[in-house]
Amino acid sequence: MNGRDFEQAAVTAEEGIATVTLNRPDRYNALGSRIVDELGEVLEEIEKSGVVRVMILTGAGEKAFCSGVDLKERAGMDADERWAHNRALNAFAERLARLQVPTIVAMNGLAFGGGLEITLACDFRIAVEDARFALPEVGIGIVPGAGGTQRLPRLVGPTRAKELILTGRRISAETALEMGLVSKVVPRDSLMEEARALAAEIAANSPLALAYAKAAVDLASETSIEQGLRYETAAIRTTLASEDYRIGLAAFAEKSTPEFPPLSARRVV
Repeated sequence: MNGRDFEQAAVTAEEGIATVTLNRPDRYNALGSRIVDELGEVLEEIEKSGVVRVMILTGAGEKAFCSGVDLKERAGMDADERWAHNRALNAFAERLARLQVPTIVAMNGLAFGGGLEITLACDFRIAVEDARFALPEVGIGIVPGAGGTQRLPRLVGPTRAKELILTGRRISAETALEMGLVSKVVPRDSLMEEARALAAEIAANSPLALAYAKAAVDLASETSIEQGLRYETAAIRTTLASEDYRIGLAAFAEKSTPEFPPLSARRVV
């Protein structure tokens, strides 16, 4: 999938790590119809590839990861078109959240509205020191509509989520770190290095085990502990009988590095 030609998204892949870049720096990487469609295609390719083990999502330029929905484009839409655009963005965020490979956002600048919401659908968020974050939707007469009202409380708790959503307040990277919205804040010149180091550490592990483990942890915030434990039991039963586990045990005995195969099916969890 390396080198695929998209108009508003850039994709590269190396050593099992795909880097996806929102590529509309002149519009602060705003989420218009075209880029949302292209990002959906990117996830389709990643799911089908079998070789991608971790995905890094970032933005072009130094000012913005993503400024949110393209409000200039939205202003020219009728109500049905706005609804269709929202549903497409929501579908992308949900698909991103359910992607079997772990996902890391390298937040190279501000993330507002829908731009912040798509980061909430990822597993890890690393931000530059001067990044700023906000969900300002209530100030223009709407609500966060790409998962923000559901995923943010699960990360930072309902009171802090309400404070951000109901005020539309902008917060700094340090404040975001303190409340658990981001996992790490780094200097700009080391952002991608940090993201790639984390990605490489994850990619060295079993793709099958990663898929099941990610799904199990996600389920913990969505259901009862009884249901979560049932899923964990199913996951451990499947992985105990897997080729990945056989390879892992053999490598452990031989004190060698295991070479795990790609996922044998497009969706295993």
